[in-house]
Amino acid sequence: MHYRNSACISLKHLKSSSILSELWSAGERTRSTSGPGCRGEKVTDDCSAPRRGGVSEDRQEQPEWLVRELLRQSRRRHSVTLGDEVQIMRRQHSIDLTLRLCSLKVHNIYLNVKSEKIVNLNITRLTQIHVTQGEFSTHMMQEYKEKQETERRSKQLAFTLPATMKALGHGIPIVNIHSTHDGTVVTVREDGVVCYWNPELKPLKTKNMDRELQLYELSTLEPYCQINALDTVPLTLDYGYTGPDKCCVLYGDMEGCVTIILISSVGDTLRLWNKLPKIENMPNIAVDNAVLSPNVTFVRWKVHQDWVTQAKYFQGFQAVVSSSNEESSSLVIGRVLPLTDAEQQLGEIREACYEGKTKKVQLSWTPQLRAACDQTVFTIYKGVKTFDLCQKHSLLVTGGMDRLIRMWNPHFSGKPTGILKGHSAPIIYLCIFSEDSQIFSVSIDRSVKIWDIQDQCCLFTADPKASGIHGDISACSYSSALESFYIAADCMAMLSLKIRPRLHSRLTVSHNETVMCCGYNEEFRQVVSCTEGSVVKVWDFDTGRQVFEFGGTHNLSAITCMTFDPKGRRLVTGGRDGSLKIWNFNNGQCLKTLKKDGECHEVCDCIFLQVHRNVYVMSVGRDRMIDIYPDIPEDLHHVQRPQPSWQDDLKNGHKDDILCVAQCPPSLIATSSYDGEIIVWNVVSGRIQCRFVSPLLAEHQNVEGLDTSVPSIIFLKNSKLQHFSSATALLSSGAMGCINLWNVLSGGKFVGSFKASRYQQKIIKLAKTDKDMLLYAADRIGYIYIYNMEKFAPEQKSPRVEHFWRAHTSRITGLQIVDNDQVVLTSSADYTVRLWSAHGEFIGTFGQPESWSVHIPSSWKHPAVPYQVLIDPLSMPDHEILNVKTHLSDAINPDKTEG
Repeated sequence: MHYRNSACISLKHLKSSSILSELWSAGERTRSTSGPGCRGEKVTDDCSAPRRGGVSEDRQEQPEWLVRELLRQSRRRHSVTLGDEVQIMRRQHSIDLTLRLCSLKVHNIYLNVKSEKIVNLNITRLTQIHVTQGEFSTHMMQEYKEKQETERRSKQLAFTLPATMKALGHGIPIVNIHSTHDGTVVTVREDGVVCYWNPELKPLKTKNMDRELQLYELSTLEPYCQINALDTVPLTLDYGYTGPDKCCVLYGDMEGCVTIILISSVGDTLRLWNKLPKIENMPNIAVDNAVLSPNVTFVRWKVHQDWVTQAKYFQGFQAVVSSSNEESSSLVIGRVLPLTDAEQQLGEIREACYEGKTKKVQLSWTPQLRAACDQTVFTIYKGVKTFDLCQKHSLLVTGGMDRLIRMWNPHFSGKPTGILKGHSAPIIYLCIFSEDSQIFSVSIDRSVKIWDIQDQCCLFTADPKASGIHGDISACSYSSALESFYIAADCMAMLSLKIRPRLHSRLTVSHNETVMCCGYNEEFRQVVSCTEGSVVKVWDFDTGRQVFEFGGTHNLSAITCMTFDPKGRRLVTGGRDGSLKIWNFNNGQCLKTLKKDGECHEVCDCIFLQVHRNVYVMSVGRDRMIDIYPDIPEDLHHVQRPQPSWQDDLKNGHKDDILCVAQCPPSLIATSSYDGEIIVWNVVSGRIQCRFVSPLLAEHQNVEGLDTSVPSIIFLKNSKLQHFSSATALLSSGAMGCINLWNVLSGGKFVGSFKASRYQQKIIKLAKTDKDMLLYAADRIGYIYIYNMEKFAPEQKSPRVEHFWRAHTSRITGLQIVDNDQVVLTSSADYTVRLWSAHGEFIGTFGQPESWSVHIPSSWKHPAVPYQVLIDPLSMPDHEILNVKTHLSDAINPDKTEG
C-alpha cells in the first residue's frame, strides 16, 4: 500500500513495544490465577516499561494454547506462525491517536518478531506509514455518514398504503376536520353540515349549520346553543382549554382580525344559554348579549393586513397564534389580553368580568392594535398558510406558498433555525407530533411527508400515486390517538402509520426485516448479514456485538446474495435490481458497481472465481446467463460491464432462472436452475462438460405441483469418497427434501439419492466441513441436519443422521461452517442471524444483549434454545403421545391430509 507524505504517522520503536503491552498484561493476569496449565504461577512483567533489548528472554515458556487464546482475546488481532522466525502480521490496526481525536484504520503493518520461544518476542523493525489527508478525511466522513444513516433507519416509519377511502357522495368541500381523544372524527362542510365519523370512516350522524357559532353535544351531535349576529364571517375557528372550567373560542376573518371570546364558569354559562329561546330548534344568544355576561370577555385584535389563514390558541404558551399570506405580518404570536399598564387593565378586567358585576359597556367591533411588547411578529417570504407550535421542543414550524417548512425558535423572529426542503407544491398543513419528535406535512399536490425534528430529514413520503388520493385537498388533520392522517379531497381518506410490532421481552432479532444472506470473514473475524431492505450489518464474530451498519446499498431493493474477495478485504453483494456492488464494509463505501447494459434482472448468486492468476466475479440470476466480471482493483471506473458471454452459454445454456453457482477448483463450476437442470462448466474453455436433470423418486412421479428447483449445489472433494470413479462428487437439493449425488467426471452420472429432511421439506442450503466428510443441510422450515458422507452407500435408502436441530422458525437463507472454530453460522427469514456449535448447541443470536465468547461454552446460551423456536408449533417433538389427532406433517402442510 503506497501513501504520499502530506500526513505522516510514524510508529517508533518505543511505541512498538507498547503495542503488545496489553497482551502481556493480560497474560500476567492469567498466569497469576489458578487454572488448567497455569499452576497458579505469577510471572513478572516489565513490558509496559520502556525497553531497549525487547522482551526479557528469561520468561517461563507458556503453553501454546494459552498464547493463542491471549492473542485471540486481544483486540489487535494477530496471525501467529510457530517456528524459529515468528511473524505476526497485522492486516488492520486501529491506532489510538493522541487526545483521542479519531481512529484510523491502517493496512499491511508487519511486525517482524525474532525469538527462540513463542513467548520471547523481540521486535526488530516497524514499517513507517504515510496517509494522505484526503484519504484520511474520506474514510472518516464515509464512516460518519453511515452512522448517521443507521440512526436515521432506527427512526424509519411509514404509512400503510394505499389510503383507506370513503366516497363523500356530494360535491361540497369539507373545510375542517377535528379528531377527538377517543378516535372519532368530526368534519364540517362548506355549507355548514357537521358529520360525525367512526375511526373506520363510517358516518354516524349529520347535522346542518349556518353562519353562526354553534355548539353541539359531542356524543349525540344534538344542538346545545349558538352565538349569532357576528359582524364578520369566520374563516378559521379554534377552541382551547384555558384553565379549570374556563375556555377560549377564537376565529379569524377576512379583515385580518382575530376575535377572542373568553368564557369562565363554562358549565354554568352554557347551561344558562341552553335555556334561552330557540331559533330553528337551536337555543340562541346574540353576541352583543353574550358579552354582557359576567363570565364572558370579548376582545378583537387587528393582526394582519390580509385574510387570516389559521388561528390557534396554545395553552402552554398562553398565546394566540395567527397567520396570513401577507409577508410583513405572516405569523403573529400574541397575548390573549394586553399586558400594557398591567395593573390598571387587570383591575378593570376583574371588575368587569370576574366579580359578578353587570357590565354597562357596549360591544365595539372596532379592532384594537396590540402593543409591540404583547406580540412577536414573523416576516416570511410569501406568507404562511399553516403552522404548528410545540412547547416540549420549543419549536414553531411554518409552511406556505414557497414550499419550504421553516423551523423557528418561537421567542425569536430573526432567522429560522432550520429549513426542510422536499415539497414541490404549496404546503397546506403542518402538525408536530412531540412524543416521537416528528413533523407531519401535507402539500396541495396531495403529498404527505414525515420529518424528523432532530435530524431535520424526511423519513417517509406518501405520494398521491401510492396513496390513491385524488382531487383538491380541502382539509386535513392528524389524530395522535389513532396515529392516522385524515384528508378530505374528492373523498375522505385515512393514512395509518405502520406500527412496528413490539417484540416479546424474550425475543431477540438481528434485523428488523428478512435476512437474505450472511457470511463469515476470516480475515477480520467478522460476520456480515444483508437484508431484504438493503441493510448490511457487520458483527463481531467473537462476541456477537454489532460493529457497523450501512444501508441503501441497492437503491433499497433487496440484497439477494453476497461473497468476499479471496483476501477477505472487500464485500460483494448482488441485488434484486440486477447489479453487483463491491464494498469496503468497514465504512460502507461503494468501491465499484458491476452491471450489464440494458434491462437487468435479479441476481440470485455470486462467487469470486480464480483461474490461474486471474480473479473474476461471477454472477447468475433470472436473466438465465452467466455474467463474468474481471476483478481489477486498480481500474478506477466506478461502473464495470461484464465480459462477453461464453458461446456455449448463449446457445446451449439454461432455459430457466439460474438459482445457484458452485466452484470446484481449479477449473470447474456448476450452475443449477429453477427447472431442475444442472450444468457443469469448464471455466478455462467456457464449454459445457456435462449436464443432467434431477431425477424423481417413484413415489414422487405423480405428485401435482412438485417443486423440482435446485436452490443449492455443492462439490464434495475427498479421496475417501466411495462409489465414485474420482474423488469429486456434486451434491444437489432435490424434490421433497431429497439430496442427489452425481459423479461429474464421468459424463454426469447419477450415483444416488437420499431423503435428508425428516419432514420432506425442500433443502434450501448445503454446506460441508473442510477436514472431514460432514454435510450440513438446511430445509425450508428451519431444521439443520448433519450427515457423514463417508458412510454413504447408494443402496442405502437414507444414511443415518448424525445430528439435527431446529435453528430457525422460517426459511434458512444462510449456512456456513467455520472450521477453525468448529461452529455453524446461520441466517433466516425470521430476522435473525445465529451461531451454533458444530453439534447444534446454541451459542447465541447476533444482536442479543449478552455477549459470548466462542471458545468459552459457559458463555453460550446452551442448553437453552431460541425462544422463537421454543414456542413455535413446528418445534414440538413428533411423538405419538403428542399427536393423538394430528401429526407434525399436518402442521407443516395444513391443507394436505393423509389419505
